[in-house]
Amino acid sequence: MTNAKPRLALAFGILCISIFPILVKLRLTPGLISAFYRMAIAFSLLLPYMLITKKFKLPQKKYILLAIICGVLFASDVAVWNIAIQESSATQASLLTNLSPLWVGIISYVFLKIKPATNFWIGTTVALFGMAMLVGFKFFLELDFDNAFMLAVLSGIFYSIYLLVSKKALSQIDVLSFMTISLLASSIYLTIACLLMNEPFTGFTDMGWFVLLLQAVVCQLMAWLSISFATQHMRPTRVSLSLLAQAVITALLAWVFLDEKITINMVIGGLILLIGIRITFYTKTLSIKNLKTNNQTNTAQ
Repeated sequence: MTNAKPRLALAFGILCISIFPILVKLRLTPGLISAFYRMAIAFSLLLPYMLITKKFKLPQKKYILLAIICGVLFASDVAVWNIAIQESSATQASLLTNLSPLWVGIISYVFLKIKPATNFWIGTTVALFGMAMLVGFKFFLELDFDNAFMLAVLSGIFYSIYLLVSKKALSQIDVLSFMTISLLASSIYLTIACLLMNEPFTGFTDMGWFVLLLQAVVCQLMAWLSISFATQHMRPTRVSLSLLAQAVITALLAWVFLDEKITINMVIGGLILLIGIRITFYTKTLSIKNLKTNNQTNTAQ
């Protein structure tokens, strides 16, 4: 029974993350304002708990700054991902943003001089081929990339940079204190972005407000608390690889609830993409494997 609880928590956490693109795709609120309320509501619920239980620990100024940067990066990730979902499909946006492990390796190689193992480059090649098959080879041959495609890929890049920065921050900050600071930074950053873009903060239907609450409680807090619990009791690599199932579950949910069409090319391309990412985790020396698993417990896409 002891071993079953972490597995159930992991499955529950993945399911919570998987419904997020479906909620965004309902278009009950604009993508940018949806990102704001996801962070702001989650922060407003987490802060009282941290203060009442006195679990919040103020880190050194250097690490506070890193946590703030992480909040801005993650907010940017969610904001552009939301827009990508609404402009394309929940399936395509979810699969493309799951390229983040590959971007982590590439960024590490270029800027940090960390050389990934051969498995990483093999996996990258396979995943990129899967991505090309998923969105259609004509997009690459004609260089006809639409905004939704670019935003979904950009979302994965933002999340990759977030992973690299948060690795440093989490070496000196506990998870809940890190989440508190980063959620505050995300909320302030997205408030400014929404004001600049003249996004409406009110005027939504009752269902719209309910969906915003669901995103904050289920997709942000419940999801990552469950995954954090699972990570404490299971091998991190198993947790990290299991999280890739989010894109597949989202595709199935989108097919059932949103009537999104899933072509055979999308199915094969999506599977090849996930297989490519799986290949990058085979070697024990691959640096991005540890980076990804150490940071999965902190936020959700």
